[in-house]
Amino acid sequence: MDISAHGYHIRSDVKWKTKGITTQNRRIQLCFFSLSPPSCCTQACGDPKAKPSYLVDKNLESAVKFIVRKFPAVETRNNNVSQQLTQLQKEKSEILKNLALYYFTFVDVMEFKDHVCELLNTIDVCQVFFDITVNFDLTRNYLDLVVTYTTLMMLLSRIEERKAIIGLYNYAHEMTHGASDREYPRLGQMIVDYENPLKKMMEEFVPHGKSLSDALISLQMVYPRRNLSADQWRNAQLLSLISAPSTMLNPAQSDTMPCEYLSLDTMEKWIVFGFILCHGALNSDPAALSLWKLALQSSTCLCLFRDEVFHIHKAAEDLFVNIRGYNKRVNDIRECKESALGSTHRERRKFLRSALKELATVLADQPGLLGPKALFVFMALSFARDEIIWLLRHADNIQKKSTDDFIDKHIAELIFYMEELRAHVRKYGPVMQRYYVQYLSGFDAVVLNELVQNLSVCPEDESIIMSSFVNTMTSLSVKQGTNRSSPAYTSVSKASLGIADHRELGKMMNTIIFHTKMVDSLVEMLVETSDLSIFCFYSRAFEKMFQQCLELPSQSRYSICFPLLCTHFMSCTHELCPEEVSTVSLLSLCNMFLDEMAKQARNLITDICTEQCTLSDQLLPKHCAKTISQAVNKKSKKQTGKKGEPEREKPGVESMRKNRLLVTNLDKLHTALSELCFSINYVPNMVVWEHTFTPREYLTSHLEIRFTKSIVGMTMYNQATQEIAKPSELLTSVRAYMTVLQSIENYVQIDITRVFNNVLLQQTQHLDSHGEPTITSLYTNWYLETLLRQVSNGHIAYFPAMKAFVNLPTENELTFNAEEYSDISEMRSLSELLGPYGMKFLSESLMWHISSQVAELKKLVVENMEVLTQMRTSFDKPDHMAALFKRLTCDVLKRMTIIGVILSFRSLAQEALRDVLSCHIPFLVSSVEDFKDHIPRETDMKVAMNVYELSSAAGLPCEIDPALVVALSSQKSDNISPEEEYKIACLLMVFVAVSLPTLASNVMSQYSPRARLTLFATVKWTFWHCNNIHCLAKAVNQIAAALFTIHKGSIEDRLKEFLLASSSLLKIGQETDKTTTRNRESVYLLLDMIVQESPFLTMDLLESCFPYVLLRNAYHAVYKQSVSASA
Repeated sequence: MDISAHGYHIRSDVKWKTKGITTQNRRIQLCFFSLSPPSCCTQACGDPKAKPSYLVDKNLESAVKFIVRKFPAVETRNNNVSQQLTQLQKEKSEILKNLALYYFTFVDVMEFKDHVCELLNTIDVCQVFFDITVNFDLTRNYLDLVVTYTTLMMLLSRIEERKAIIGLYNYAHEMTHGASDREYPRLGQMIVDYENPLKKMMEEFVPHGKSLSDALISLQMVYPRRNLSADQWRNAQLLSLISAPSTMLNPAQSDTMPCEYLSLDTMEKWIVFGFILCHGALNSDPAALSLWKLALQSSTCLCLFRDEVFHIHKAAEDLFVNIRGYNKRVNDIRECKESALGSTHRERRKFLRSALKELATVLADQPGLLGPKALFVFMALSFARDEIIWLLRHADNIQKKSTDDFIDKHIAELIFYMEELRAHVRKYGPVMQRYYVQYLSGFDAVVLNELVQNLSVCPEDESIIMSSFVNTMTSLSVKQGTNRSSPAYTSVSKASLGIADHRELGKMMNTIIFHTKMVDSLVEMLVETSDLSIFCFYSRAFEKMFQQCLELPSQSRYSICFPLLCTHFMSCTHELCPEEVSTVSLLSLCNMFLDEMAKQARNLITDICTEQCTLSDQLLPKHCAKTISQAVNKKSKKQTGKKGEPEREKPGVESMRKNRLLVTNLDKLHTALSELCFSINYVPNMVVWEHTFTPREYLTSHLEIRFTKSIVGMTMYNQATQEIAKPSELLTSVRAYMTVLQSIENYVQIDITRVFNNVLLQQTQHLDSHGEPTITSLYTNWYLETLLRQVSNGHIAYFPAMKAFVNLPTENELTFNAEEYSDISEMRSLSELLGPYGMKFLSESLMWHISSQVAELKKLVVENMEVLTQMRTSFDKPDHMAALFKRLTCDVLKRMTIIGVILSFRSLAQEALRDVLSCHIPFLVSSVEDFKDHIPRETDMKVAMNVYELSSAAGLPCEIDPALVVALSSQKSDNISPEEEYKIACLLMVFVAVSLPTLASNVMSQYSPRARLTLFATVKWTFWHCNNIHCLAKAVNQIAAALFTIHKGSIEDRLKEFLLASSSLLKIGQETDKTTTRNRESVYLLLDMIVQESPFLTMDLLESCFPYVLLRNAYHAVYKQSVSASA
């Protein structure tokens, strides 16, 4: 019999199927939640809703209990029994259908048990030689088989519903087919026999004790060397490449190459389960007892499968306490339990953090060392993986004696360096492959050839195999495969070439196998030495470790290791259980890690922005008043302040440090941010279950959301009190915020310009992408509903000289100063914030209000249509005009004044927009302006309106306002003919003109002059009315231009008509009533303003209707009046 086939079947077939069966077995256990461990599979499979209804149905509970009580012999033909199980008759087809998967999984377990027993007997018969240091693969696979078999039977015994499942299925089968399933008798007996699996298997393994104990005792050269303390590792300078610089380029060599990175956890399972099964060796062999005690001191629980654990000391004590002569062994177990503390592992993790950091740093600088020092890399990965899994398992399953030993806040650092080493291996894999291809052909082939030549006895078959090895290695290339079966072939006792007699050959073959793995199995080696997919089944502990990492600033730079660990989860499933992929994927966990990291970074950035906004706020002009006042008082030697009053700190003092050790809050925030951003920027993307995650995009997304909320929040808009931040202050804060965000590019490779474009562009719209109000809507609403409404109420007036609105002295003082929100600097700031799109929305909102006022004016015209029509033909009949005027029912000037105020505000906004755009895009603005200025008069109006619309978007003033034309065009009614609409527009202008004389009687119509210096140091006088009637000039011109553009009339002719109608002002010069004419001169000046404002009227036209001498006298009169009033 060829044992080599059996030896490799252990690895390639039995082991593969065993893992699949174990996975299915574990899923059965979870589906019936006998243990309910905290894992992702429990959440998916342990749901009671997933259980078949007949197992949870209260009506079937008695029948199920009866089957379990009588298991495995249930006499279904007995009448009494039939009455007990009658309720199951209706469900038999469903039972067969739904329990088939579970039942045949148990059958697979039984068949696997049979195959294992047969294989173990064959191995004993062939007297296979086992030594982990010589025939590594065969010995490891043999021990893995024993442990897997033991684990499987223990998991089977932990399924509390196993008897119910098997019994129900067999009953349904018998009721359906008239006979029990053919596998049921053996399966039922196996379930009964393995109620206490370890006790049963101890009896089974008595014949296999020699082979098993020999394999275990061979670990005495490996396990004690792997289970050293951190101090011993440190003294030996383990894993250090720079401890001996002269040997840095020498390849790492060992007689037991595969044993150097063998999992400590695996060896402990071999020792514990192996010596429980062949416990006689503990009394007969001191080496076996030494290994046993060392393993008991290292761990208190072992992993059976995933998150299922085996508590070593309690189980071993319960087994040995009933065996005669084992009192010493029981005492040994108790002593080891007391000494099994976590301090040794804690110190190991501490050492490994520094060792892996050094190793990763050196290899990052000199990746060529991955060739000769590959063994060090896989040793480091294996050592770190063992300590991490030990901590995870014990922290979740042991009642802690010392909390510090089972809580490691620095575990993220160790995992991070593991990931860094894995990344080096993946990145520089071709370097390692080329190195070992040359090493195999140039060194290993030579040494193996010498060993073969020096063999005293070498049969022909073995000689052919060895020669083939040498020839293959000599001509090896990266694309060629390798053969690793020789140690198994030569391990049989009757083999012509016994490996036991040629240990050097076996060790050399182990070394060659390791080198071939470096050529064609690097990915498999990474999985073997550093797979941490076990975290998938400890999701709570996983999340807790992540939270601890983020809470500790020094560890936040390593937080990326947790999302990277999610990429390991793909290796925890098995082909025999494909349905488990959906429950183990845990995409949400990876998403949560990256989202929390981005949130943490976002919060730090927000805190930094808040600090910077505070510092920027200190530089605002409003804060310099006190400093200026102190300087003036100090110069004039005035003592205004109290003695001992502390001097106010000037902005910038926070940057003056006398001690470098002084750390401010801003320093701490920047340090924490740089650490976290290092983690976010560590990898561009990662793939988890065919889903690609990009950490930087998480940060970008969170920054966009927070920037949007911050901009709106910084407006400090209070709907109840109608308070809002000044545009200049908001602009300062936004610029400070953007400066901080731009600095993020120094930490993370993200496109912060994209963030600005997305956020700021949304802020120029009425609503953002989430349907929330923007600064455009907030400021538009505030200026319309607060500032301009107070103008209409007479609390604020427009001051053309200052190009701003100013508060008027009233009884009820306003809560805000209008000038501080409407002067040229504030309007420019508003234009910077809202941009052309936002200013267009503001203009459209203003025009909507104007169109509402015009609609009301048209209604007034319709009401007075007959009178106005007569007045339109009676301009040269003053007495008749006066009589007709008394028949007019409403005052039209108030609404026209409101329109003028709105248009005056819009002109301020447009001028500010032009100034801002001229700074940003001067060449484009000048081109648009030149285009507008050179439109021929004969140009078609549609073309001209397109040019005006372009010009208006750039903030340039136009003869005809396109926005106003669009707003008024929407008022056209289907019930009124175009001719009627045109007539109403003409009569509206007449209505306004003939109403002008009524302003003279208003006390607030007094015209107040103000002087200001021009650029050339000349004095220019500007005037204004407290009731804002000076805004009528802009209203008359803009409304006339828009209306007669819409109705395709002559704007010049209609404005001439307006001047003729307004000549009725001459009549008030003849009035003797002082109340009626109290502000006559102030009203006269309105005509001059209208002409000055209009691009369609000239002074010659005004002179023909209204003598200029009256205007000159009016200017003189209002000036004298103001001088006397000021005196």
